[in-house]
Amino acid sequence: MTRKMADRLAEATPPGIARKIGGLSDRSLAWLFIAPTIFLLLAINIFPLIWTIRLSFTNYRVNRVNADVKWVGLRNYERILTDPDIWQTMQVTAHFLFWTLFFQVLLGFALAWLINRKFRGNDLWTTLIVLPMMLSPAVVGNFWKFLYQPQIGLFNYMVSFVSGVDPASFSMIGSIDLAPWAIVIVDTWMWTPFVMLICLAGLRSIPDYIYEAAEIDRASKWRQFWTITVPMVLPFLMLAVLFRGIENFKMFDLVVQLTGGGPGSATEVTSINLKREAFEKWRTGYASAYAVILFVTIFGLASIYVKALNRVKER
Repeated sequence: MTRKMADRLAEATPPGIARKIGGLSDRSLAWLFIAPTIFLLLAINIFPLIWTIRLSFTNYRVNRVNADVKWVGLRNYERILTDPDIWQTMQVTAHFLFWTLFFQVLLGFALAWLINRKFRGNDLWTTLIVLPMMLSPAVVGNFWKFLYQPQIGLFNYMVSFVSGVDPASFSMIGSIDLAPWAIVIVDTWMWTPFVMLICLAGLRSIPDYIYEAAEIDRASKWRQFWTITVPMVLPFLMLAVLFRGIENFKMFDLVVQLTGGGPGSATEVTSINLKREAFEKWRTGYASAYAVILFVTIFGLASIYVKALNRVKER
């Protein structure tokens, strides 16, 4: 009887109490498994960041290995912050960032609201809408570049059909005024489904009894939308803006495939400009300082935004 009670007591004992494997406690075993992953993450992320920060204070050029590397202090940062061309690329990036987020949030929420209303073929339409975000940005860029061709592009013929303008007389990606909007259209087409999925998750997390209580109080559909739907989906919308904002701030591959930063510098976002400084002009130290400034900018804005998101979630 005593042995049975001891066996039951041993089975009921929590796993972390008085259990040793090979002389190691649970905590030691956990660290043994986690340590390689932590080391790998530090090697992949932290070390390059520290090395980049170090290079940003030098005049190092990767194509001049045997040249003397001089410590220049904050000179690279000063040159970047006072360079009008850099501020021009910042304006281009801000324009791209604002309009893509605006259209993606607006269309993504509208699509999520429609998909959330049960109708025939709901699952099929959801799958078709999500397809663009499953494609590679390089594939999407080449596909839309073909659509934007003045002579054979389908997009130009659609515009000419609506406006009556000769399709060969203008080019979306060849015009200084239209090229930025061409990229906005493509990015919106590709990533609106991502915002839609996040908003759809927010809409389906709202309990039905809240709407039932509102109907008992004779609240109109419009009032229910602004007092129930929008406030409860707002944290999900803000989360989508955070994800897409970070990604669009460092947009590179889609712009390279569509315009390459042209015509002129009309679509030269910060990532394209950084690539030219690092791998065309070979100013490695200068480009490292540029990368550090962009990192601090993104990190700072994201930190402020996350604090605002937490405040909204606490309400």
